[in-house]
Amino acid sequence: MYDLQEKEPRIETQPSLRVCGVTLGLMPEGAGWWSDERLLVVADLHLEKGSAFAARGIALPPYDTRATLARLEALIEKLKPRTIVALGDSFHDRAAASRMDASDAAHLTRLAKNLDWVWIAGNHDPVPPREFGGTVMEELRLGPLTFRHEPQAAPSTGEVAGHLHPCAAVRVRGRRLRRRCFASDGTRLILPAFGAYAGGLNVLDVAYENLLPGFDFHAWMMGARTVIPVSARRLEAD
Repeated sequence: MYDLQEKEPRIETQPSLRVCGVTLGLMPEGAGWWSDERLLVVADLHLEKGSAFAARGIALPPYDTRATLARLEALIEKLKPRTIVALGDSFHDRAAASRMDASDAAHLTRLAKNLDWVWIAGNHDPVPPREFGGTVMEELRLGPLTFRHEPQAAPSTGEVAGHLHPCAAVRVRGRRLRRRCFASDGTRLILPAFGAYAGGLNVLDVAYENLLPGFDFHAWMMGARTVIPVSARRLEAD
């Protein structure tokens, strides 16, 4: 177990956890990596969230889609996955594709056509746009794991989900740190939001009570170079 410090520990091996016997690597970018299947899983890209806010008069820099796709492409180049599973809310709303810059749309199309890409339907994008290729599914079952958007009440053994944008807060040497995180009790995994503009919901929030009951789980908090497991008993609520 590691303590979160101002300077993160240099860890040579990629942190991982086991979910129902499956070893999943945890990437500091916020993705899960099932190396045996060469499967990369990401949650909640929320592409075009910036333009959706702009349409409502909330000014945000219109580059979230570009930044999110650049981070995703860097992971693809590093890991060389065969399959990508996007766990829903990949697009911020039903009109996201129509607002996307042409160069960003072409970028996403190039990424998707070279991989076995699975779009899991989310609550923001129940019908993900078809023009980018890939396969749209409500959920995907592979071995002991089930990939879906919204986590179901415990027990939901083998579930890999997103939707809640988990984050965690911990106090280290008097300083409060709050970061996006993975959350797991060994029977399920909830991924952090991958999108550049996606926020976070503290894992001690009431929304997690039926998913990760009690304090028998860890928040794997994201840093610049690694993710660090922190027991739920050490965490702070917002």
